[in-house]
Amino acid sequence: MSNKSKGSQAAHVSPFDAIRRVDEAGNEYWSARELGKLLGYTTNFRNFKPAIEKAKEACKKSGYEVADHFAETRNMVAVGSGAKRPTDDYQLSRYACYLLVENADSSKPIVALGQTYFAVQTRRQEIADELALANLPEDQKRLVFRSLMSTYNIRLAEAAQQAGVIDAPAFATFQDHGYMGLCGIRIEFGAYVSL
Repeated sequence: MSNKSKGSQAAHVSPFDAIRRVDEAGNEYWSARELGKLLGYTTNFRNFKPAIEKAKEACKKSGYEVADHFAETRNMVAVGSGAKRPTDDYQLSRYACYLLVENADSSKPIVALGQTYFAVQTRRQEIADELALANLPEDQKRLVFRSLMSTYNIRLAEAAQQAGVIDAPAFATFQDHGYMGLCGIRIEFGAYVSL
């Protein structure tokens, strides 16, 4: 591979990374208005709002705090006469961008590109997390797994409550099935069978 092609690959920046911003605290975010334009919603921000609402609903149903990922902001923008007027916007987390791309109009080619971009970025992060975990000593791995189990148990309890599981025996059965699904086993005539 020539130096020229190596340099052009290194200089390539995804259009999604090109509009990424970083706040004073070092946190990355994206402007919903800029993301909407990038995704082909160029004529009116109102046309992008249904996708925003669907993404916010997906965020909520996933158990995340919507305001943590879709922070409402007001920006001053220049209008044709040189004056400025306030406009509504959102500061989006990477997760919010992912949800928006998943809920945008998939007939737009840039949306398909965005779906691929976020899928690849997610996989890269998974690999990085796996590598970081693999290099930890066993006692630290146990602490990480314990913390994850605590989070999963909380989510399982919330799912049980939303499903209408109220009494203790029903919750215990629900929780046992959750563990079996997590571990890839099922009970067959009192014995554990690997799935």
